[in-house]
Parts: sequence; C-alpha cells; structure tokens
Amino acid sequence: MSSTPSTLPWDVQWLPRADSSVFLVTGSNAGIGYFVAEQLSATGATVVLGSRNPAKAQIAAASIRTRVPEARVRSVRLDLADLSSLRTAVESLEVERLDAVVHNAGVALDDPPRRETKDGHELMFGTNHLGHFALTHWLMPLLSAAPAARIVTMGSFAAKSERLDLDDLQSRKDYRPKRTYGRSKSAQMYFGLELDRRLRAVGSTVASVVVHPGGALDSLTPSRPPVHTRTAGARLCGAPAALLVQGKHAGAWPAVRAVLDPTVRGGQLWGPRVFSLRGKPHREPVWKHLADTSVAARLWDASCDLTGVDLGAIHR
Repeated sequence: MSSTPSTLPWDVQWLPRADSSVFLVTGSNAGIGYFVAEQLSATGATVVLGSRNPAKAQIAAASIRTRVPEARVRSVRLDLADLSSLRTAVESLEVERLDAVVHNAGVALDDPPRRETKDGHELMFGTNHLGHFALTHWLMPLLSAAPAARIVTMGSFAAKSERLDLDDLQSRKDYRPKRTYGRSKSAQMYFGLELDRRLRAVGSTVASVVVHPGGALDSLTPSRPPVHTRTAGARLCGAPAALLVQGKHAGAWPAVRAVLDPTVRGGQLWGPRVFSLRGKPHREPVWKHLADTSVAARLWDASCDLTGVDLGAIHR
C-alpha cells in the first residue's frame, strides 16, 4: 500500500500516498463509512462508494470532492440485503484488481419488530454479516489480483459483551434489537478473523483485519453538509461525552490505518487507544470470545449454507 518506513509513528492527519490503489468502502454514503472514504480519498487512491442508495452516494461523493478537490471517487449500487444482486454489483466495479475493501455497511434497528431481508434472513444479521460474507466471495478474484490486498471488517464495541447463539443466528427465538445488533457485529468479527486463518492456510496474498470504531457519536462529528450537519445545540450537549468517546471521523481511523499501514497484519484487531473508546488507532488483543475457533468454524459453515456461496474455495 505504501513505502512509508515502519519506524515512523502513525499520524492520522498525514496519511501515506496510495495513488495507484483502488479501495471499496461499503455503506459509505454516511456515518463512519463516509469518513473512511473521505480520508482514503486524500491519499490519491481511487475510492468506490458502495451504497444501496445511488442518490445518497452521489451526494457523499460531491461532499468528498469539496474537501478533497483531487479526489478520485465514484459509486456503485450495493445492496447487502439482496444476495442475488451482489455478483452484478461486483461486475459493475469494472476494475482489474481491488487493493482493499472495508466492510463497513451496517443496519441497526431501534424499533422492536423483527424484519427480514429479501432472502428471508433477519435484517441485521443478514445485512451486516451474511451480505459481507457473500460479497467477499465475489470480490476474492479482484482482491487476489492485487499484490497485497486487505479485507477490513468493521466490528463494534457492542460485540464485546455479546455472545453468538449458534442455534438462533436469525434471532427467531430471542429477538431484542440491541442484542441482535451486537450479535450481528460479533458474527462479522468472527468472520474477519476466521477468514484470515483460512487465507493463511492456502498461502494467499490477501490479509483480513478486524477493526472497531470505539464510541462514535453524531454530536461529536464535524459537519459535512448535506451528508451530516452538527448543530450548535448538539455540539454543546455532546461536549461532556468527548472525555470518553469521539466523533465518527475519528471512529474511521482504525479502518483507515488497517487499509494503509504496511505494518498491520492479517488476523489483528485494531481500535481506539484510550479504553478502546476514543483516541488514535492502535492494535489491541483479540477479545477472548472471538478467539474461539470452534465457534468461528461453525459460523462459517452456517454462513455458507445460508448464503449459498462457497468461500472455502479461496484464491491464492
């Protein structure tokens, strides 16, 4: 990704150049994904915004160009809740290789009713985990064509206290929105770590890294109108929280480092430095429950069955 010497400290304000690289960021029309895309655009790379809403993606692209006039940014329609559409979405990238994908897109429901994707999967698990699982299958030839591609999976601090129920992955027996969301993000993190183990087993040049943003609030996020506007009232109300958490622009830092820093390795977990909630990105120990390879393997097999794709046939 970069020739920056590993002895230099990482500076979130001075990112290494990546002029010849191509990056895909899912869910990049708003929130943390938007800031991942904006920051990566400043490196000279081509950044593709993956979004299920083309109009919002165009607005996000225009916003990035106002901040980064030389940005090479474009968008592709990507609906992770519709598995049958993903192959076409990947074909529409029209690139010969992909240097990194940031699996950032996510759905979080506050309302009690359980909802399902087009394929009949619980919406949060189906979008956050299964959609990215299937997308990885279709992206693997493009990633394998790059010299040293990265798959960066955006987890969540909410997953730290949740445990997967392998007998109820779809939350049919026990649906509670916050728990289901946390479990869907936990599934993503298990997947990212298991994926790297399998990539290493076949000697692949692709690496899989897991990150999380810590605590990232809208009230601490700088304005990017019309993508995001922070009012004066929100700024004042959010000020006390800044002692513990941060804005979504800072929540993007671990993912950006995982894409660009040549010292980052597959199978690692990166998050904010201060109590895993705020601050500059650093490597942290993999959470104990995520190190359970038997759970990861069972989730992998279930994901293959539910998506109908065989990620076992990983390219070198």
